[in-house]
Amino acid sequence: MNLNMNVNKKREGGFTLLELLIVVSIIAILSVALIFVLNPAETLKKSRDAQRISDLATLKTSIGLFLTSSSTPYMSGVGSNANCLNGGSSAKVYYSAIGTTATFGTQPTAGASANGTFITTNGAIYPASTNAAVAVDGTGWLPIDFTWLPGGSPISNLPLDPINTVTTPTAPGTSDLTYRYVCQSVGTGGAKPSLVFEMDAILESDAYKAGGTDDKPAKDGGDNTTYYEVGTNLKLVTSGL
Repeated sequence: MNLNMNVNKKREGGFTLLELLIVVSIIAILSVALIFVLNPAETLKKSRDAQRISDLATLKTSIGLFLTSSSTPYMSGVGSNANCLNGGSSAKVYYSAIGTTATFGTQPTAGASANGTFITTNGAIYPASTNAAVAVDGTGWLPIDFTWLPGGSPISNLPLDPINTVTTPTAPGTSDLTYRYVCQSVGTGGAKPSLVFEMDAILESDAYKAGGTDDKPAKDGGDNTTYYEVGTNLKLVTSGL
């Protein structure tokens, strides 16, 4: 009888301080180990990269549909192919990053185009606002009027890079996380190829970026192993643009 009472008293007393400290320590160790294994920062980067790959695939399909629906498609503005590569000259490179005076300072001397985009002296074109950037009528960051297609545009808005920033607009580089687009209408020496295009993005996860464990830029078939490239000609956008 006395033995049972002693056992019950011990149980009613709960955990000792030492026992609580041991449990808390085990939970802390397991939490740290879980964070180390899951690596949430890398998981977020990988998720953004997956979105980039998906967005560019969607745009490639949409542009392909646009190209096959007209004998005279316009790839660099409504009614124009003037800003595509032409006979070996430099092309305009269209960026999804927003170009505002608050971000980039004084408007570049090259001025603004008719649709409100900022055009820098090195040929980079940035949309003036987020609303303008996503438009599918040829005034968005991708200068193709998808509304012309029979049945309307296959996409409701142009996708933007999940980060969508350019540090220095007059000297874009590999640290910038944005989508880029360039087209070609006339080949070197005046040869006229079919209209071709390229889009690319920088991937940021340790798995997918250049030199990563699953190096996507090295496997996309393009000529630039830093950028993830899609399109019908993956040699249009050079590293200097």
